[in-house]
Amino acid sequence: MLDKNLELSLDDYITGVVSGEMPALFNKEALKAQAVASRSYALSRVKDSTVNITSTINDQVFLTYKEMKDKWKDDFNTFYYSLKDIVKETNNEVMYKDNNILKAYYFSMSNGFTEDSSTVFNETGLTSKKSTWDNPSITNFIYEKKISKNEFKNKLNINTNNIFIDNIKRNKTGRVDTLDINNITYTGIEIRKLLSLRSTDFDIKEDESGFIITTKGYGHGVGMSQYGANGMAKEGYNYKEILKHYYGDVEISKYKYN
Repeated sequence: MLDKNLELSLDDYITGVVSGEMPALFNKEALKAQAVASRSYALSRVKDSTVNITSTINDQVFLTYKEMKDKWKDDFNTFYYSLKDIVKETNNEVMYKDNNILKAYYFSMSNGFTEDSSTVFNETGLTSKKSTWDNPSITNFIYEKKISKNEFKNKLNINTNNIFIDNIKRNKTGRVDTLDINNITYTGIEIRKLLSLRSTDFDIKEDESGFIITTKGYGHGVGMSQYGANGMAKEGYNYKEILKHYYGDVEISKYKYN
């Protein structure tokens, strides 16, 4: 494994991030939207034109040159140079909100609505948007996960075979806000983490072998839906229109170096 604690030019870093965060076969305008979102997210956290790469879960997925070659194999030249051009075409653009670079969260696919940043990250700034491009026509939009009763008990530290799930409350985006399991109240976010679910829009059904959990969408739900962005791009929206749909009233302009 190559050491990712190294300094890169901003363009090289964003190329590595887009290659890791979004399928290279996505529409060009969606990839451009991803480049601007990734650049905004990175530069909201640093103060100069170089980015220190770490492989912690707090950073964006980043692929090195070698990892991109290993991933794309015979298609490497096509994808790599296309992404480099896409990053250059976005011309060092970032999103500003209230004169600050936006911490531009993004995720794979919504359940049809994005989520408020206050709900997931306890931060203001991003509010729920409708995302009709995320729907059952996408592979694995609806996903079933089977969990044995023993695994369910272990992950929730339950010491009885009798498991009662009730009082499921959903928020305005259709995601689980809270639910009770054996008289203990959990948030949907807690259950997603404990059971490694794809999203917080889930239904739980018990059968003879354990539990079947059906989820809609994939990811925390805040900011831009990547599959939604690709759906918008397919319909002819450009990257700035995509970004303004998901992030709201933002200014998209060149990064103002200090």
